[in-house]
Amino acid sequence: MKRPLLAIAPVILAVLVAAFYLCSYTVTPTEQVIVTQFGNPVGQPITEPGLHFKKPFIQVINRIPKNILPWDGQRNEMPTKDKLYIAVDTFGRWKIKDPLEYFLGLRNERTADSRLENILGSATRSIIGKHDLIEIVRTDKERVPVKDETLEELTDGQSGSIGILPKISKGRSVLEEEIMAEAKPKLAELGIELLDVRFKRINYNPSVVEKIYERMISERQQIASKFRSEGEGEAARILGDKDRDLNEISSKAYKKVQTIKGKADAKASQIYARAYGQNPKAAELYEFIKTMEMYRNTIGKQSTLVLSTDSDLYKFMKSSDAEALPAGQQ
Repeated sequence: MKRPLLAIAPVILAVLVAAFYLCSYTVTPTEQVIVTQFGNPVGQPITEPGLHFKKPFIQVINRIPKNILPWDGQRNEMPTKDKLYIAVDTFGRWKIKDPLEYFLGLRNERTADSRLENILGSATRSIIGKHDLIEIVRTDKERVPVKDETLEELTDGQSGSIGILPKISKGRSVLEEEIMAEAKPKLAELGIELLDVRFKRINYNPSVVEKIYERMISERQQIASKFRSEGEGEAARILGDKDRDLNEISSKAYKKVQTIKGKADAKASQIYARAYGQNPKAAELYEFIKTMEMYRNTIGKQSTLVLSTDSDLYKFMKSSDAEALPAGQQ
């Protein structure tokens, strides 16, 4: 009697182990379980970790993550309020708050990722379309952007100030909060709690990049034009100072030369007066010399003079001609 029992003991043990395996399951701290019977949930979700039991064959275990899950959105192009197309890449973090609602609405993570993409993508496009590009690029309105203090404000009536970013009212951080606030109630209906949403990357559309380069070139050209005009003005000032200084130096030099010449002429006249005023002969010699100098300076080789016989200029010529002629021809 004992031998048959010993023979079938392993079989009985195997059956018990198989029955225990089919009727039990474990729940880890990072997951929660929903038991379904013929596809419909049975009872409340199992959230406590440990060993649990179910009906074999007719009940199925559906494991749902309990930890925080990542969401990495696709890169989508969308317009801003100022009609600039940008490519926005977002990411977020979420977790399953109501496993029963999650299971009934989504069933698995693949479907959940798809719904997250739809809801968060729609919220992102909606918020981006309500704000200018500068609101998305800048972090927050309290941050002061770095700028070149050496550049003054230049205004051409069209492009406005150069090198100075316009003020913002919200900033990228507030926009992320608005996206989260718009998408969170919709995801809560699916049993999902949205924990965080962030912009991972914001790229310009190629057409926008070209416009930005054109604007940068225009601003640099305006700055270069400003520096050129300042340089030309400084050059004109330097040249003006140079001409003024040259005129002043020339005027002083001319005045000094004329003063020296006047003193020299006065001194020469005194010397001449003393030299030629000693006797009548000396005075006649002085008159003759000065007249000869006047002839040399006045009469050229091709000059023709018409003089009267009683002219002072003719006096010495007449006496000279009379001395040069023979005695019989005077």
